[in-house]
Amino acid sequence: MKGNLMFRLLLRSVVNVIASVVLAFISLMVILFTTEVAAQNFRSFRNLGAALFNIFGATFLYTMVGVFLFLIYFCFMQWMLFHYFNKVNETVKQIADGTLNLNHQVPVKLSNPFSMLSANVNRLSARLENALDEERRAEQTKNELITNVSHDLRTPLTSVIGYLGLIEQDRYRDEVELRYYVQIAYEKSQRLHVLIDDLFEYTRMRHDSVNLHKEQVNIVELLGQLLAQYHLPLQEAGMVSQMSSSSPTVMIEADPAMLARVFENLIANAMHYGKEGKKLILHTEVLGREIAVDVVNYGEPISAIDLPHLFERFYRVDKSRTQWDGGSGLGLAICKSIVEKHGGRIEVTSSVEQTVFRIYLPIFH
Repeated sequence: MKGNLMFRLLLRSVVNVIASVVLAFISLMVILFTTEVAAQNFRSFRNLGAALFNIFGATFLYTMVGVFLFLIYFCFMQWMLFHYFNKVNETVKQIADGTLNLNHQVPVKLSNPFSMLSANVNRLSARLENALDEERRAEQTKNELITNVSHDLRTPLTSVIGYLGLIEQDRYRDEVELRYYVQIAYEKSQRLHVLIDDLFEYTRMRHDSVNLHKEQVNIVELLGQLLAQYHLPLQEAGMVSQMSSSSPTVMIEADPAMLARVFENLIANAMHYGKEGKKLILHTEVLGREIAVDVVNYGEPISAIDLPHLFERFYRVDKSRTQWDGGSGLGLAICKSIVEKHGGRIEVTSSVEQTVFRIYLPIFH
C-alpha cells in the first residue's frame, strides 16, 4: 500500500484534516484568551464583543471562527501538497514542449506523496533518452550498413559488368582472351555470392530469425573431424596442425552445422593470416561448467587498436587489402552471433608470439 499513490494522497489528506482541526482548535483557544484579556482592559472591545454575542450567539460565533480557521489551515496544507504536483506537471510540460532536455530530472521531494510520481517521471525520461540514443545508433548503423554493402557490392559488380560488356561487344582477340574474361567475371560473381550469403546470414542472426537445431555434440570429436577436413588445405598452405584436449569427450548442446561454421571460419582465418607461423593449434580445456576452445596461430600479431573492433561487421584488420582479399568482413561478426546464440562468448588475444581466438561454451549436464 505504501507504493500506491492514491493511498498516499488519501492518507496525506486525512493527516491534513486532523492537523487543520488541531491547529484551528489551538488558534481558537488563543483567540478566546486574547479577547478575554482585551475585554478586561478595553471597555470598547468588551462592548463590541457583547454586541456580537447578542446578534449571533456565542456558540455560533465560536463555530464560525473555528470553521474559518480550519479552512485556512486545510487550504494552506493542500496548497503545499499540490504546489509540488504543479511544479512536476510544469516540468513535464516543458520537457514535452522541448524547452527542457529529455533527460532533465525532476527534483524529488521525499516528504511529498507526489515524490513517487517524480521518481517515475525521471525513470521514464531516462528510458526515453536511452531509447532515442539506441534509435539514433540503429539509424547510424543502418546507414553505415547500406553504405558498406553498396560499396562492397559495387566493386565486383562493376568488374562483372565490365568484362561481360567486353564479351558482348566482341572486344577480345581470341578464344583464350574470351575465356580469361569469362573466368574473371565468374570469380567476381562468386565473390558477390559469398558476400550476399554472409550479409543475409548476418542479418538473420541479428534479428533472431535463425532457429538452432540443437543436439548433444562431442565438441572434441567435432573439432577433430574439422581438422581432418582441413588437412590438405593446411598442407598446401605449408602449415602443420595439432590438437590437444584435457578430456576425450566433452558433451555440449549445440547445432553442429552452425558451430562447425564458426570453427571453419576461424581455421580459414588462421590459414590466411597466420601461415607465416607455419602452425595451427586447437586446444580444449574444461573450466568448471564451460569448455574453452582455443584456435591458435603464430602469424603476425593483431594490433591493440584493431582487437576491440575485430568482431564488428565489415571491419578488416589489413586496410591495404581489398575487400575480396580480406573476406567479406562479416565472418567474425557471424561467428560472434552464433556463439552467443549457444550461450557462449568469444574472445581474442594477440601478441608477438601468437594469436588466440578463445570460445567458451556451456557443457551439457
